[in-house]
Amino acid sequence: MTTALRDFIKNPTTAELELVARYGMQPEDARRERAFLAFSETGLPHRRMEAWKWSDFKATLKALETPASASAEDPLPHDGTLVFRFTPTGFSQPKVLPDGLRMVAQPTTQAVGGAEDVPLGALAAALAGGGARPATLTFEITSSDLPRLHFVFDGAGEASFARIVFVIRAGASLTLTESYLGGAGFTAALLEFNLEEGSRLNRTIYQRGGADEALAVTSLVNLAADSEATQTTLAFGAKVARMETRAVHQGTGAKLSLNAAYLSGNGFHADITTNVRHGAPGCVTRQLTKGAVLDGGTGVFQGKFFVPRKTGQHTDADMQHQALLLEDGAQVFAKPELEIYADDVECAHGNTCGALDDAQMFYLRQRGIPETQARAMLTEAFIAEALGMADESVRDVLLAEAQNWLSS
Repeated sequence: MTTALRDFIKNPTTAELELVARYGMQPEDARRERAFLAFSETGLPHRRMEAWKWSDFKATLKALETPASASAEDPLPHDGTLVFRFTPTGFSQPKVLPDGLRMVAQPTTQAVGGAEDVPLGALAAALAGGGARPATLTFEITSSDLPRLHFVFDGAGEASFARIVFVIRAGASLTLTESYLGGAGFTAALLEFNLEEGSRLNRTIYQRGGADEALAVTSLVNLAADSEATQTTLAFGAKVARMETRAVHQGTGAKLSLNAAYLSGNGFHADITTNVRHGAPGCVTRQLTKGAVLDGGTGVFQGKFFVPRKTGQHTDADMQHQALLLEDGAQVFAKPELEIYADDVECAHGNTCGALDDAQMFYLRQRGIPETQARAMLTEAFIAEALGMADESVRDVLLAEAQNWLSS
């Protein structure tokens, strides 16, 4: 089995051979095999793949090695939350779960729909589990009064893989935060959200990694009628980091907000990629992504709205990406897309990249504010809008983290 899969990847790299070896150590499972075969179709994504041309994992990830840098400290507050922690070798959970929250840790892999479209998500599903880590961690939400759930991904190691599934029942709601803090040479996580009619999700993602790490977080979101999901991301990148969200409106009146901010310094790469399919009439999507990049840093934004001819009627969607190139040598790649076949819609998109306004800088400097502080103030004000819909328990922390990065 392992030999056949290894041969299926054309000209495998050292990292890909190590991934095959890790798969060979997993229990045999037909669904696990299908997930790994979906990954094997391409191997690690590379620049010859249109959707990955600016985030080349194959070239970046040479081998699975424990990085020199340790995990970052988690800035998000833990008080009053239910904390679940994934490390390269283990998993921990609260001792007691409240009514309205049911968790099932499964040793077997579940099928991944559309695995071929998310190769690193399929890889996460294929390699999750083993030892103290569940192959699939499933949560059923049946209440609207749960405390915030907080997931932490950290710890030293060569690689870390996880798959988490959330089922939010009709009328229920979930507030979720996630901290991806680095420490592993390669981290791949697959998170799936199934929102039933009238349910609510408020999700906040904090990502920080080292300049010798690779990270891929793949999210699949299905929204039933009148459900509502809000997602806020603050990403500082890594050697290569991709936060990918693929959402489908499956019922009339569903609403989705996708907001993100990326801050990328020298040697860091932050990729925000989204794909939203309006598969039901009368659905609403709002997306705002803002970035700031320094010399030697790279920012990537890819967003697509797909609106079918019949089911996509009365769609209301807006996508905006705005980026600041703070220094010469900064790079930002952006590709916003609208693919619309319905004729009764309101859809728009915008994309801007530029420098800080000289007049605003002059105004602040004339009032005695040092240049570094003035640049930080203007950039923070620019970024803040994208973080405004995060849960109020973490919103100020995200703004403070952005401010600290800008000030330094």
